[in-house]
Amino acid sequence: MDNTFPLDEPPSLSRRQLLNFLTGATVAATAGSALYPVAKFMVPPTVAAAGGGLLAKDKLGAPIPASQILAEPPGTRALVAGLAGEPTYLTVLDDGSIDPMGIVDNCTHLGCTFPWNPLDQQFQCPCHGSRYSPDGAVVRGPADRPLKLTRVEVRDNAIWLYPWTETDPRTGERPWWV
Repeated sequence: MDNTFPLDEPPSLSRRQLLNFLTGATVAATAGSALYPVAKFMVPPTVAAAGGGLLAKDKLGAPIPASQILAEPPGTRALVAGLAGEPTYLTVLDDGSIDPMGIVDNCTHLGCTFPWNPLDQQFQCPCHGSRYSPDGAVVRGPADRPLKLTRVEVRDNAIWLYPWTETDPRTGERPWWV
């Protein structure tokens, strides 16, 4: 009985397999290098702080300096891109500072965006008629919840927005969005 195994030569890589491998690697490297900048362009850059804070930005995505908003007269409401890109109203107070409570411009009825009406001193949703007080509390429905809040901090001429997780000062209860 013969207990030896025949030692065949290992299969060699054919010329066609080698060329297919090299072609595939070249195509993959070229496609990867071309798609990387496109992917970087599609993913927005985030400048985040501890606690989930983000810089307030303008409609083009550039950070807005606090001095730009503070140059406006007291009572001015500036609309900025806030947390998760949601439009957020910042208010200039009488003492020349920015209100530490930002109001998200997103109707709690169906999610419409709405303008501030300085004559009536209300946020007024043009779609279904919901109206909100200057602090975002519901004045008239069909909306049944107050507007979402964000915490605003100004540091080194930068406006930082943080999620509002404290008690809602308008209702005295836990915020509905937390």
